[in-house]
Amino acid sequence: MSISRVAVVGSGPNGLAAAVTLARAGLAVDVLERNAWLGGGAATREITLPGFRHDLASAVHPMALASPFFQSFGLADRIDIAVPEMSFAHPLPDGRSGFGYRDLDRAADAIGRDGGAYRAFLAPVVDHLAGTVDLTLNSLLRVPRDPVAATIFAARVAEAGTPAWNARFAEGIAPAMLTGCAAHAIGRHPSPALAGGGLLLAATAHAAGWPVPVGGSQAIVDALAADLEAHGGRIVLDRGVTDLDELDEYNACVLDVGVPAYLDLAGERLPAKYARALRRYRHGRGVSKVDFALAGPVPWADARLGEAPTVHLGGTRAEIAQAERQVARGWVPDRPYVLAVQPSVVDSTRAPEGKATFWAYLHVPHDSNLDATDLVTRAVEEYAPGFSDLVLASVATRATDFAEAVSPNFAGGDFAGGAVSVAQMVKRPVVSTAPWRTPLDGVYLGSGATAPGPAVHGMCGWHAARTLLFDHGIAPPSLRKAAAG
Repeated sequence: MSISRVAVVGSGPNGLAAAVTLARAGLAVDVLERNAWLGGGAATREITLPGFRHDLASAVHPMALASPFFQSFGLADRIDIAVPEMSFAHPLPDGRSGFGYRDLDRAADAIGRDGGAYRAFLAPVVDHLAGTVDLTLNSLLRVPRDPVAATIFAARVAEAGTPAWNARFAEGIAPAMLTGCAAHAIGRHPSPALAGGGLLLAATAHAAGWPVPVGGSQAIVDALAADLEAHGGRIVLDRGVTDLDELDEYNACVLDVGVPAYLDLAGERLPAKYARALRRYRHGRGVSKVDFALAGPVPWADARLGEAPTVHLGGTRAEIAQAERQVARGWVPDRPYVLAVQPSVVDSTRAPEGKATFWAYLHVPHDSNLDATDLVTRAVEEYAPGFSDLVLASVATRATDFAEAVSPNFAGGDFAGGAVSVAQMVKRPVVSTAPWRTPLDGVYLGSGATAPGPAVHGMCGWHAARTLLFDHGIAPPSLRKAAAG
């Protein structure tokens, strides 16, 4: 079948990555977005007070410099990115803190007694980061291109994702730092799947760092949209799609939608075996998020915590694991793990002069109706007395709100687009070396529900677009921006 017109449903980073790739290959591309604004979870909007710009989901982007798609696209040359010296921080209840400096040696030295063990655990992964990224940002059924990196990564996951996770450490700071990274995904600890994600995050923290786009995550979205339109693509807002019949004018489509939405779009068209496999795909647990407009920076008791855009609040490794077990049982923990982001630390454009934006979320059961404002405030106040006195306004987004307020891909508060487990990372959403290709002719799936899974890396959409091009005998295009002049 010849191909000339393609629809991309959804304008999140994966949808736009697919659209840019297809438009640069010479196809006529329309991006159809149900919202009145672009970006999905990567959008940045004024939701508390005028002048306070809040990222609706993603805010700090470890993959912005590490993702092969963004490297090919030259993202770092297209937007302003702030890379802090301290990627993350993790305070403990006893007054000590761990500091995820970009310089691994500096981070290890700050840990103290376990610093050497922390360095020894992460250094081989940092040294082989390119091979680790190649392994983890592709289908896990693919043969690794760097067997050494894959072997090192597997050995570290086998340690950190099993009851042996404390074997090399004598004190609490280093384990808490690693578990704080692993808890970016939701699940029981220790777990190989969570340990793998946490290991990748920790390694990037001590390599290129965790970048913050100046102006918000919207800067990434806008750069992708500008490139798409420069190559003839169109963006249609307020254009929801409820059935594949609505796309009959196109030769093919890439769907940046979750598994439930794809089942609804496809209806009875899917082969029974494939449809059954999709129905076995499990959603993940949720998050409840709160955005704050602050009269000034967070008043951390340990002032060094104010140097990190990302702060993990949850206490020791054991305390985080306990809280996550409670979420897995369907409870809301009294002392939850809280992931807090203070982008104003490195980006003054997020708030009026002297003021700050701040957001935090905690993990909750899927589709929870909890307003997390009180729990988040209490967690921050433990390490920053007087925080609540700075709050000018706040907006809570409950797990039940995300589908409507942000994106149906986050239904129930499931940021990950499906449970993060070893089995489900292999079959994401089905067991296949090319899970982006569906049984329906011309229909490709390119959301975070496909390999390699969640995070703002654009890889799911890029893989889907490249699979479409391969199926139609079209060479993948260069994504680099042409030099001026």
